[in-house]
Amino acid sequence: MKRLYFFWLILSLGLLVTACHKDLNQDPIDPDSFTEKDVFANAQQAKRALAKVYASLALTGQQGPAGQPDISDIDEGFSQFSRMLFNLNELTTDHAVIAWGDPGLQDLHGMYWAAGNDFTDAMYYRLAQTVSFANSFIENAQALADDPEVKSFIAEARFIRAYAYYNLMDLYGSVPLVTHVTTDLPRQASRQEIFQFVENELLDIQDKLKPSGANEYGRVDRVAAWALLSRLYLNAESFIGTPRYNDCVIYSEKVMNSTYSINTNDANGNGSAYDELFLADNNTNGAQNEIIFGLNFDGLHSQTWGGTTFLVHAAVGGQMNPADFGINGGWYGLRTTKNLVNKFSVDLSALNNALGPLTDWGIVGSSVPNGWTGPDVEMHDLGGNRYAVYVQLTAGEIKFRYNEDWGQNYGDNGADGTLEPGGANIAIPADGTYYVEMDLGNLTYVIQPFHTDSRAMFFTQGQSLEISDVTNFNDGYAVTKFKNIKSDGTPGSDPSGNFVDTDLPLIRLAEIYLNYAEAVLRGGGGSVATAVDKINELRERAYGDTSGNITAADLTLDFILDERSRELYWEGLRRTDLIRYGYFTSGSYLWPFKGNDPNGTAVDDYRKLFPLPPNALSVNPNLHQNPGY
Repeated sequence: MKRLYFFWLILSLGLLVTACHKDLNQDPIDPDSFTEKDVFANAQQAKRALAKVYASLALTGQQGPAGQPDISDIDEGFSQFSRMLFNLNELTTDHAVIAWGDPGLQDLHGMYWAAGNDFTDAMYYRLAQTVSFANSFIENAQALADDPEVKSFIAEARFIRAYAYYNLMDLYGSVPLVTHVTTDLPRQASRQEIFQFVENELLDIQDKLKPSGANEYGRVDRVAAWALLSRLYLNAESFIGTPRYNDCVIYSEKVMNSTYSINTNDANGNGSAYDELFLADNNTNGAQNEIIFGLNFDGLHSQTWGGTTFLVHAAVGGQMNPADFGINGGWYGLRTTKNLVNKFSVDLSALNNALGPLTDWGIVGSSVPNGWTGPDVEMHDLGGNRYAVYVQLTAGEIKFRYNEDWGQNYGDNGADGTLEPGGANIAIPADGTYYVEMDLGNLTYVIQPFHTDSRAMFFTQGQSLEISDVTNFNDGYAVTKFKNIKSDGTPGSDPSGNFVDTDLPLIRLAEIYLNYAEAVLRGGGGSVATAVDKINELRERAYGDTSGNITAADLTLDFILDERSRELYWEGLRRTDLIRYGYFTSGSYLWPFKGNDPNGTAVDDYRKLFPLPPNALSVNPNLHQNPGY
C-alpha cells in the first residue's frame, strides 16, 4: 500500500448501502448477507462503513472501475464526483476545453446545456448518493456514539454531507434537504436554507472532529471544517446576497494558524515545489502537509476511470509521450484556452525598458527568432560598457555582434564565460526565458535562466495557442499539471499504466491564503500586509525566489482572481470564482467559445445554475426547475 488509504477496506466489506438515485431521498438497501447489525457491531466495523461515505466521492461502484455502478443511466467512469466537478466547474470556463463529442459534453464549454444533460444530471445524483450514504451512516452509528472514536466518525460523515450540500447549493441552488433516512418525498429547500444548514453543521462539528493533524491521512480533521467555512463565507454574497467576508477572514486565519503548511519540499529536484502537489506520491512527498481535504487514489486498490486517472490520461495526446506521465496512453481530450496561458505571460518589453536605452549591440544565432541572418535581438545599455537583454531563446547557439555586422562580434572559445573577438558559438542548452549580459570592459558574459512562474505547466510542441476547433486536440495548449509519476521519477503502482495513484486535493492551504486576501480586499477586516505575505509565499514557491513578489499596491481584486487561476487551475473552483466576480455569464470577460462563439460572447444569467434532473422533477412533485430551463 502506498498510503494510509483507509476507504478501500470497504471492498472487503461489500456495499454498506446502495440507493435509488431519482431524488435526494434515497433509501439504502442491503444487497449482501452482511447486515447493518454486523456493520455497526463495533468501532472497527463502523470505520469500514465510514469508508464507504468517503469513497462515494472517489469511486463509482462495487468492483473497481466498472461493472456494478452506484448510479445508473450514465457511463460509470463519467459519473465519478471529481470528474463531474471538473466538467461543471472547469470545462464551463476559460480553463479547459475537451475534444470528445459525447452527447452533451461540448454543451458545457459552449454554455448551451439543456435540462436533461447527462453530466449535469450525473453530478446531482452523485451528490445525492453521498448525502444518502452519510445519512445512513450517521443514523446507524448512533448506537455506538458512546465510543469517542465513533463520535469523531459521525462528525466526519457530517462533514462529507455538508461538503456534498455545499456543492449542491453552488451548482443547483435550491435542492431537497434530507438529513435522515426516509421514504417521504422531501420539499425543496431554498438556497438560504441550504447555506444555513451547511454553516450550522460545520460550526457544530468543528470541535467534534479530531484536532489539526491528528487524523490519519485521507480523513478530515477540524481544519477541514474551518476551510470549508472559509470557502462558504467567501461566496456568501453570491449564494445568498449577504456579504460574510469578515467571517471568511476569521476562519481563514484559523486555518492559516493550524498545523498545515505550504509545501516547499522540492522532492524531485526540478527547482519547484509546486508540482509535488500533483505527483503520484503526493501523500508522502511533503504535499500531504498542504492538502486539507482530498480524494485518495491508488492504481491497484481503488480503480476508477474518473479521478486523477481521468485528469492524467485525458490531458495527454498529440506529440506528448505517455510514459512521461506514468501512463500507457493518452485519451486526446483536455486542453486549455489562451486565457489561462496568458495569465503566466512575462512582459519582457517592460523588463527590458527598465534596463536602459537600446544599443547597436545584439544577439544573433539559431536560438533567436531570426536565426543567424538577423535582424538581431538588440541589447540595452546598463552603463559602464555593459549590455543586457531579457529574451526568449530556444536550444541552440548565439553570438554577440555590433550593428548586425560580422566585422565586430564576440564568442567564447573555451566555454569558460570569457569573450574573444570572433570566438566560438555559445551554446544555449534548452528553451526558455533568459537574462543575457555582456561586459565588454572585462570581456565576460552571463546567460542565466530568468525565473518564471513554474505553475505554468503546458505542453506546446505541436499545439497551437489559438483554438479554431475544440474537437481537435492540437488546438489549445495541453496541460501537464497532473502526473502518475513519483518524485523519484518512477511511475505509479499499476503496472498496466491504466490507473493513477495521484491524490486529488479538494481543499488545500493555498486556496485559504487566497480566500483570506480576497476577503480582506472586500472589506472583511484582517491585514493587507498579511495578505501580501501569504500571496508572496505562494509566488516564491512558484518562482523559486523573490523575483515574482508583489507589494500592497499590486494587490487588487482582479490580481487575486488571476492568481487563483494560476495557483488553482483544474482543481474544480473556476466557475464559482468567475460567478463571484460577475464574469461567468457577462460580456466583461470572454474566452474562446464561451457562449459557443469562437471569440466568446455573453450568455444569460440563468446559466449560473445548472438544471435539476427532469427525472427528479417527475418523481417528486415538490421540486421546481431552476429558471431558464
